Amino acid sequence: MYGVVTRNAEEVGWNEFDVGFYEVKDVTGRASEPLADAVNMLSCFGDTAAVDADSDLVAVDEDGTPATREQPYFDWSYVCPTHEQYRAGLFEIVEDAAEANEDVRLDDVGFPREGYCRCDRCERQFAASGHENRSAWRTAVVTEFVAEAADRIPGRTYLTLYPDPYPGHLEARAGIDVAALAPHVDEFVVPLYDTHYATTYWLETIAKGFESLLDPLETTFSIELYAVDVDVDDLVRATEVAETYGRNVYFGYDASNAAAAIRRKDAEGRSGVTHRPDGTDGDLSDESQ
Repeated sequence: MYGVVTRNAEEVGWNEFDVGFYEVKDVTGRASEPLADAVNMLSCFGDTAAVDADSDLVAVDEDGTPATREQPYFDWSYVCPTHEQYRAGLFEIVEDAAEANEDVRLDDVGFPREGYCRCDRCERQFAASGHENRSAWRTAVVTEFVAEAADRIPGRTYLTLYPDPYPGHLEARAGIDVAALAPHVDEFVVPLYDTHYATTYWLETIAKGFESLLDPLETTFSIELYAVDVDVDDLVRATEVAETYGRNVYFGYDASNAAAAIRRKDAEGRSGVTHRPDGTDGDLSDESQ
C-alpha cells in the first residue's frame, strides 16, 4: 500500500495513493482543520510557535539549555512532555482529528534528546515517581501519553519513530520503549529521509534493523520516504527496498513526484509481459527467441 504525507488537502484523494496523511499540526505550530478523508497527523511535542509564545513550555537540560531551533541539532523547538496544560491541548486536537476520521497519526512523540528534560516540573515529578532511574521515568511519561492519546482514537493509531533501531537508542534519546508502546499502537512509521537515494544500502540496513526490532512484537511497521526533488528513478529504487521490509510505503511532502514514482514502478512491473490474442501471457523476452 502506498500513501502520501501532505499539507495540501486536495492531494490526499489522488488515485495513486491508498491513504493520505494530512498535517493538522506541524512542528512550526501551524494548525489546520482535520479532514474526513485523511489520516489526520499531528506533531505532538515539536512546536516552535508554542515555545516562542511561552518559554515555560520548552524542554531544558541540566544546564538550562532550551531545546529550541537556535541550538545545535534541533530543527525546531520542543515542548516538555510533562506540561499538563499543553498535553491537555494535544488531547483536544486528537479528539477533533478522530471525530473527523477515526484513524490518527501521532508524530514527534517523546523527549527531544538525551539529557532532557530537567525543568523544575520534571525534577519534582521524577522525585515523586518512585522510579529509581530517570530513563525508566522518561519511558513511563511517554508511554502514559501515548496510551491516553490512543484511548481517544477509535480507529487505527499510527506513531512515528525516530529512525534509529539500535538497541536502547530510542529509549535513551526520546524515552520511547517500543515494547511498552506496542499494545497502544497499530502501526509504527519510520521516516528514512534522503534528498537523493543515490545509494540504498543504508536504507536497507536501517529497515532491516527495524524489522528485527519490531517483528517479535508482531507490530506493523511502515517506511516513509522523502519525495521532494528526488529523481524518480532513485525514488523507485528506494521504494523497492522499503517495501521489502515495511508493510506499506509512504511518501513525504511532494505528491506529484511520489505519484510519478508509483506510476513508473507500476509500468516497469508490467513491461515484461505481453498479452497474446489467445489470452495467455508471456515474458517479452520469449518473443525474441
